[in-house]
Amino acid sequence: MFEAGARTAWHTHPLGQTLIVTAGTGRVQRWGEPVEEIRQGDVVWIPPGQKHWHGAAPNSSMTHIAITEQLDGKTVEWLEKVSDAQYNAPLRGQASGAAAGMRPRPSQGAIGDFAPKLAQITDDVLYADIWERPELSKRDRSLVTVAALIAMNRPDQLRSHLARARQNGVTQEEVVEAITHLAFYAGWPSAVTAIGVAKEVFGQK
Repeated sequence: MFEAGARTAWHTHPLGQTLIVTAGTGRVQRWGEPVEEIRQGDVVWIPPGQKHWHGAAPNSSMTHIAITEQLDGKTVEWLEKVSDAQYNAPLRGQASGAAAGMRPRPSQGAIGDFAPKLAQITDDVLYADIWERPELSKRDRSLVTVAALIAMNRPDQLRSHLARARQNGVTQEEVVEAITHLAFYAGWPSAVTAIGVAKEVFGQK
């Protein structure tokens, strides 16, 4: 249990870590990514070797269950402390001012120059609202989205969402299993197309 404002130091786990938030509001950050808010019911997956920290929000305590496995008797490697600037950085989807102006929003590069209103709605409603709702974790939302795109046979959108799913902790094995499952519900051609996209995203020739 973390009191308000408390957090771990930066650290890694040799076999990854699963966090299950059981009460309160907290924060988690993977190295090189924005700080994310986590709430009761969220399940967060940290891949093996990924530098990260987690703790409570500034104005709320947070309790979670942390699940780790040992590799050669070791479960964690502790690193430097999380600075106040790192802890208080804007949350994912809430960057403002110069930082927001410097970082392209998700849809701007793809369609912003041709369909600016559609890009704005996508970023403001889909990514900044729906994807940030606490009722489902980012990982679960990625699995739902990937499954829908496989079923509809949308390889172009599937490619970008598989990359997003990797960032949200969905493994290659889970993607392959999802595609195998969906072959019986969405059809063999859709599954075969999805396998080709997944091989590309996960770097297999």
